[in-house]
Amino acid sequence: MDRITISNLEVFAYHGVLKEENALGQKFLVSAELYTDIQEAADGDDITKSINYASVCKTIEAFLKEHTYKLIETTADRLAVHLLKTYGRIEKIRLEIKKPWAPILMTLDTVSVIVERGWHQAYLGIGSNLGDKEANLNEAVRLLNEDEDCIVKQVSSFRITEPVGGVEQDDFLNGAVYVKTLKSAHALLQLIGKIEKALKRERIIHWGPRTIDLDILFYDDEVIQTKDLTIPHPEAANRRFVLDPMCDIAPWLRHPVLGDTMLQLKDKL
Repeated sequence: MDRITISNLEVFAYHGVLKEENALGQKFLVSAELYTDIQEAADGDDITKSINYASVCKTIEAFLKEHTYKLIETTADRLAVHLLKTYGRIEKIRLEIKKPWAPILMTLDTVSVIVERGWHQAYLGIGSNLGDKEANLNEAVRLLNEDEDCIVKQVSSFRITEPVGGVEQDDFLNGAVYVKTLKSAHALLQLIGKIEKALKRERIIHWGPRTIDLDILFYDDEVIQTKDLTIPHPEAANRRFVLDPMCDIAPWLRHPVLGDTMLQLKDKL
């Protein structure tokens, strides 16, 4: 991916553990590598299709002056996220904040913190077979998009599907959602739990009826196996109610373990 680099932007601001640092202020040096695709801007020689580094510098300065944090770790994290949210063309950022006047009573060039943050691509399966099914799915999508660290990019059409698992119950309405998120996979799982609770999901019978069901199907190309989370979803390749809506929004997406695209997996079923 292409990069736009800003090196050692000097900003006078008020961050630090000591009261004197917050009261008197000090110099900070900020460097940023902005990962983006510059091809459209280069083809048209058009600044509006790129990231205006002058604007980014002013945004960095304003943010550091308007906020006060004790730790430069916190400062770097908050600034990186702020830039990602402010400039939609930034896919990933590597940010370094240097503190040349660190109060340690020793001679040094700088103390610095480097963070890397970026947007992740997540695909979720959604389903409902209690109450107003379509309204439940739409509300789940709305709550996902309402979270400050998530942007819903695509939603598949909804399909009526027969339940699996042997429990007698009503048909499901199923779909898939593509989300860009700044959350880790586990943080996204926590958000899903909050949305299911808000929509009054009750876990009484395994494979049983539910007002809403949200599952992380894929998260970037990651393979995750923990006590609480398995990605890719272990049943993603075996369920038509997953593959049909996934083929609506990402037929080209490859299963990171099996290597097949969604369309190829669907054809195998």
